[in-house]
Amino acid sequence: MNEQEPKKVRDRGITIGRLPVGMKNCITDVKGVKVGHITLDNPLQGEEYAATGVTAIIPHGDNLFRNKVVGASYVLNGFGKTTGLVQVDELGLIESPIMLTNTFGVPAVSQGTLQYMIEENPEVGDTTGTINLVVGECNDSRLNSIRELSVQPSHAVASIKGASTDASLEGAVGAGKGMICFGYKGGIGSSSRIVNDGEGGKTYTVGCLVLSNFGRKEDFQHEKYKLDDNREVPTYPKPADGSIMIVLATDAPLDSRQLRRVAKRCGIGLGRTGSHFSNGSGDIVIAFSTAHKVPHFTTNTVETRRQLREDHPVMNDLFLGAAEVTEEAILNSLSQAVDTTGRMGTTVYAYPFG
Repeated sequence: MNEQEPKKVRDRGITIGRLPVGMKNCITDVKGVKVGHITLDNPLQGEEYAATGVTAIIPHGDNLFRNKVVGASYVLNGFGKTTGLVQVDELGLIESPIMLTNTFGVPAVSQGTLQYMIEENPEVGDTTGTINLVVGECNDSRLNSIRELSVQPSHAVASIKGASTDASLEGAVGAGKGMICFGYKGGIGSSSRIVNDGEGGKTYTVGCLVLSNFGRKEDFQHEKYKLDDNREVPTYPKPADGSIMIVLATDAPLDSRQLRRVAKRCGIGLGRTGSHFSNGSGDIVIAFSTAHKVPHFTTNTVETRRQLREDHPVMNDLFLGAAEVTEEAILNSLSQAVDTTGRMGTTVYAYPFG
């Protein structure tokens, strides 16, 4: 029913915000960040169908356990089944890929990610401590036969090994294959912004990747974006509260507390699209900064890091950037999606962009 070629909203003439956009307009504009997808799209027994997948976001190309990044999370509404965020917020570090999948895929993805990480780090659980894995989810059971447990540990490993610094695929791919946004086809979306600190001449990049699976048609702020929402394209008839996973990356030198402050502003971008953080919605932000690599093994008692001052104007621009990339990434998840048919012959159509 939707014959339009998937494209970014900027290619459709829709401009979000005022900050300049990175070269790829993707989370991978933050140097070193990689994204990988494994998409499952196949019939199962009877009317069951696998319309799901795994998405991996890798903060840098070195060994993540041995060289951790500063991390933080912020929960807008906690109806979700993530792993690892308690330790991320306690220690302010991320030491594994950030993995996204469907709700029932979390155990398998955790196992696969663990298998990959302990093969890369034989010392884990032996001569040193254990590892904290970060996995987030949304419920794709309207298109995906979630009870069939199609996602396997091997899919997590494949998504990590296939990750690239290229512009990420978006829409109905990876973890986004079976997701629905505002009653239309949603999924993976990404965007980036460049922030200039002014006097120092230094620039920082803010990138975002979302897994969108929330909202009703009547919530969507289509008039704000001057979109035609009157064409006869049916929306999914039984919308649920849904969820969204937001992964925010930056190369700005921030500590965990500052990073969490920036992550909070992702909720502004989410709200601008029409979300009100529903009762049954898991709206969660996972953020990291690549400015520092924190070694797991060191003999130093004290470590020294540079970080931005709270009262520098650049902090406000980082807040603005977080809001803008989240809003645009959500729109890109809609704009890049295609009509998708899943379990019981259910079809969810892409938004009818003009």
